[in-house]
Amino acid sequence: MRKLIIAGALLCGIAVKSYAQQAPPDTGHTHNYSLAECISYAYQHQDSVVNAGLDVKSAGYKVKETIGQGLPQISGTAQFQDYLRLPVTLVDVSSFESTVPKGTLAPFKLGLNYQTTAALNLTQKIFDGNYLVGVKASKTYKELYERSLTRSRIEANVSVTKAYYQVLVSNEQIKLLDANIKQLKQQLDQTTAENKQGLAEQIDVQRLTVQYNNLVTSRDNTVRLLELNNELLKFQMGMAITDELTLTDKLEDINFNDAIANSSDTSFYHNRIEYSLLETQKRLNEYDLKSKKAQYLPSLSAFANYGTSFQNNSFGNLYSANYPSSYIGLTLNVPIFTGFQHLNQVRESKIAIIKTENDLFNLRNGIGLQANKARITYINGLQSLKSQKENMGLAEEVLRVAKIKYSQGVGSSIEVTQAQTDLDSADNSYIQSLYDALISKVDLDQAYGRIQ
Repeated sequence: MRKLIIAGALLCGIAVKSYAQQAPPDTGHTHNYSLAECISYAYQHQDSVVNAGLDVKSAGYKVKETIGQGLPQISGTAQFQDYLRLPVTLVDVSSFESTVPKGTLAPFKLGLNYQTTAALNLTQKIFDGNYLVGVKASKTYKELYERSLTRSRIEANVSVTKAYYQVLVSNEQIKLLDANIKQLKQQLDQTTAENKQGLAEQIDVQRLTVQYNNLVTSRDNTVRLLELNNELLKFQMGMAITDELTLTDKLEDINFNDAIANSSDTSFYHNRIEYSLLETQKRLNEYDLKSKKAQYLPSLSAFANYGTSFQNNSFGNLYSANYPSSYIGLTLNVPIFTGFQHLNQVRESKIAIIKTENDLFNLRNGIGLQANKARITYINGLQSLKSQKENMGLAEEVLRVAKIKYSQGVGSSIEVTQAQTDLDSADNSYIQSLYDALISKVDLDQAYGRIQ
């Protein structure tokens, strides 16, 4: 009975362990993150950034692999042979026996039935121009992937920042809608009461009801879009969309500074990761050219071998005696004529460098154009945001005055309805200009290489 209990406990333990391995990971976490924390999270979890980091690690191994080609290369070999039929050669017997007529041939078997050989081989590069260039190029190769990692981080930074701002703007839009719904509900209730007393017409109630229903519907739509925007932010961060994410930054904490649109630095394109990547690619092309030229140089390497062999016609006595051998030497390889292959390879490498220089020139122009566009868009966005904010305040004042005039009997309900419509339009324009200004700020920082 005790054995059965122990066996049952073991089976339960195995089942629990198996379920734990198959069960999906726990993703119901709650996070309260600022923008900086969201970006930091993306650096650690966003798939493109993680894969770029793995590429850097792989490039590090590639550097070690290249360096390892210049270290001593040692290999061991072993071979066993069983001659089912020994090779035969014909020998002129008259060379050994003078009594035998000249030209008399006799078959001789070569070797023994069983043979075993074992050897150690060592080679070492002494001079190889192509290898020396390859070592330097491999480090630049790793640098290229490090810069690619930086580019992936910048792209993740931009994507997360824009998604974060979209959520903040959606929250701000809901606040404005809530305020408008609240005051419109009060006005609707008041007008409904006045209608019951005969102080307001039914059409006034109907107009306000239409506006109220439209605002409520707009809020419901915005709430659903907010949920989608929040999931988009988590996706850009590499976070499970089932996690709860609360943003701690506020819109009023964002600094819209006109000065960042004005830059006297004309060489800011060096700050752009795209330009650094292309410069690194140019250096790789230059190393490739040096590698092609190095193929004209001679190469020198050393080698050594130590081995032993066992031979016998009897398998049982095969390892009764061994016959060791060893040697060392140098190998010098001097290229003399290769059918103009190296010459044409050098020409191809030179063309690749020229093309990269052309790409760098074109990229400088493109970066300058992009920066000017981003600067103008940002300035226009700030101006539009300022104007729309003033319009929103004016629309609120117009609505307040229209209500007062209507309550005093010197205004019409149509004026109040129109003023409410204008306020809704002003709020929507403000929200759109706010989002545009935020996005243009991110684009401006990216264009000038300020996102590192």
